[in-house]
Amino acid sequence: MSTIVGQPLDRTDGVLKVTGEARYAAEFPEARLAHAVLVTSTIAHGTITSIDNVDRVQSMPGVLLVMTYLNAPRLPNNGKSPLSPPAGRHLSLLQNNEVRYSNEPVAVIVADTLEHATDAGRHLRITYAQQPAILDFRGALNDAYPPDNPQGRKTDTARGDFDAGVREGVVHVDEIYTTPIEHHNPMEPHATLAHWDGPQLTLYDATQGVTGAKNAVAATLGVHPDNVRVISPFLGGGFGCKGSSWSHVALAAMASHQVGRPVRLALERPQMFGPVGARPYTQQRIQLAARHDGTLTAMRHDSYSHTSTFEDWTETCCMVTRMLYAVPNQVTTHRLVKINAGTPTFMRAPGETTGSFALESAMDELAAKLNMDPLALRLKNYTDVDPTENKPFSSKVLRACYEQGAERFGWSKRSMAPRSMRSGNTLIGYGLGTATYPANRNEAAALARILPDGTAMVASGTQELGTGTYTVMTQVAADALGFPPQGIHFALGDSTLPKAPGSGGSQSAASVSPAVREACSQARDKLLSMALADPASPVHGMSLEDLSVENGWVVSRTDATKRDPAAAIIARAGGQPIEAQATTKSGPERQQYAFHSFGAVFVEVHVDESLGTIRVPRIVAVYDVGRILNRKTARSQLMGGLVWGIGAALEEETLLDTRYGRFTNANLAEYHVPVNADVGTIDVTFLDQPDPHFNSLGVRGIGEIGITGVVAAIANGVYHATGVRVRDLPVTLDKVMV
Repeated sequence: MSTIVGQPLDRTDGVLKVTGEARYAAEFPEARLAHAVLVTSTIAHGTITSIDNVDRVQSMPGVLLVMTYLNAPRLPNNGKSPLSPPAGRHLSLLQNNEVRYSNEPVAVIVADTLEHATDAGRHLRITYAQQPAILDFRGALNDAYPPDNPQGRKTDTARGDFDAGVREGVVHVDEIYTTPIEHHNPMEPHATLAHWDGPQLTLYDATQGVTGAKNAVAATLGVHPDNVRVISPFLGGGFGCKGSSWSHVALAAMASHQVGRPVRLALERPQMFGPVGARPYTQQRIQLAARHDGTLTAMRHDSYSHTSTFEDWTETCCMVTRMLYAVPNQVTTHRLVKINAGTPTFMRAPGETTGSFALESAMDELAAKLNMDPLALRLKNYTDVDPTENKPFSSKVLRACYEQGAERFGWSKRSMAPRSMRSGNTLIGYGLGTATYPANRNEAAALARILPDGTAMVASGTQELGTGTYTVMTQVAADALGFPPQGIHFALGDSTLPKAPGSGGSQSAASVSPAVREACSQARDKLLSMALADPASPVHGMSLEDLSVENGWVVSRTDATKRDPAAAIIARAGGQPIEAQATTKSGPERQQYAFHSFGAVFVEVHVDESLGTIRVPRIVAVYDVGRILNRKTARSQLMGGLVWGIGAALEEETLLDTRYGRFTNANLAEYHVPVNADVGTIDVTFLDQPDPHFNSLGVRGIGEIGITGVVAAIANGVYHATGVRVRDLPVTLDKVMV
């Protein structure tokens, strides 16, 4: 019976972090380290016609290299990766003089110090020939086109007869919802340190996937993957933007090869806006039809999102709509609009965050037209089967999430009429949103090694994004081995370790924990067999079923006095470590079940009647996310998602100057994100019900579901407080003033 998994253990890497001993990509020391900076374009579309003062910049103090399209190493296929996006991005690697968006890398300066490199970069003079740029998303909608199999999913879907369903319904909603461009702003910007040793390239990289980065860089540079090693023991936040290997990674490697020294390239904060992805602008039309009792008869979701002019990337907004409610007649479509901006990318719950805002807002609008409680409407259209493929969910207790959340929140106190609840000059609104995210899992491998000193080393080539991977994998290993957590060292963040998937799509815990468990179980069984076969062991001759491992000792289940420490067992057998490796992956259950996590988010919103200022003093959220590996780290992840939801609902918006293609608020002073004063009480509850079909531990990922549902819940709360429906994010005070 598990005793360690689920416990709220403190982070095993916590001391390293608070003492500054945890090293991030830009913090590794290297002899003769050189420093690189990017120079980026100042136009949105055109060509470089001249770089007039390269020789002068090259002669500035400390400068080692000025790398432009004129002298950059020629790469295979002009630097275009043979890997398909998003594994292989269409990068800017100085192979030609073309400029495709503002803030695109156009040069790399390498010097002996960061100050010298930065100063030299500011003196480089580049002349451009501008060409017309596409910068108005709405103006380009007429040129929208369907993407090809976005992120491996169907572009469009249809079931039933949508037109007949519309005719059957007596109450209708037909509205357009928009979300702005949003940029990732993790505490740690992107950074790479590249070091060549002959043909061997080592990269210390801020990445969400050490194996993916290794393969992407090798393919881009035309070297064998075995000659590339990627190390990333800690990540200061990624949220999707570090899931791909962007231009600066290969550029750092190219520059290091040119100067014959290790080179560190860390992006400046404004360079986070453009070359490394963003959540794209979306325009979504939702059409709903229902009977008087709230039964949905038809649903349509048409989503438009922007992409770059040179690579398709789709915000898959319709995925939530396809599976969340029981509706017999449905159409969903995705369309792309090209503009001269950097290619968008994954951003925490890509598609589900934006799509759930539109869908759950529309459901709230339907409830208002029906004069029906929004929670009752959702329960009316509840489904235990994924309507997309008519598969039962492997485990779904969303109904219990609604019920417990409503009770904890006090939903029954909500009056039906908008603008009917207040305290003095403060208008009070109650809002609800459904959270959901798919449960993802991929093949993963792990190594377990019981060492001669009686401790264990367990390893997998996964990543620590700050979410607690070191800790939860230590807990899984502890239970499987029968060792105390403090006797286990878990290693990750190195592409030489057993292969694991990238940390994205909420898949790390669900993929890696079964492999860790299996490898540790095999190592434990080898230890037990070794003890049974050893005449000097107190447990010699017993049956395997009679033994267990507790706190690193082999112990008889029937006579606790008969016990043997692992260190002694290994010593008597010759002193060699006991080792086991395991690889786990999903099986036929994928064809039998639909795998999703769920949650219910209830928010209280306060709006100042005179000023329109909006506050969220209280959030109650209940989640069905499978088995919880660590209650403390899990709660932190979900709280972080809910806080980000406050930002997405009320604050975050990247502003594009459509004259020049430049983002005007590319800094943390003007790109607003929530601070402590913006966040009230957050009450998070887990149902902690293992998924019996998904993997051997019943674990599903939780990294992304926390931001879904909450954005719509806040917008719905604002409507309930003010009677003003805001369909264009963010919900700012000017939009609620009437």
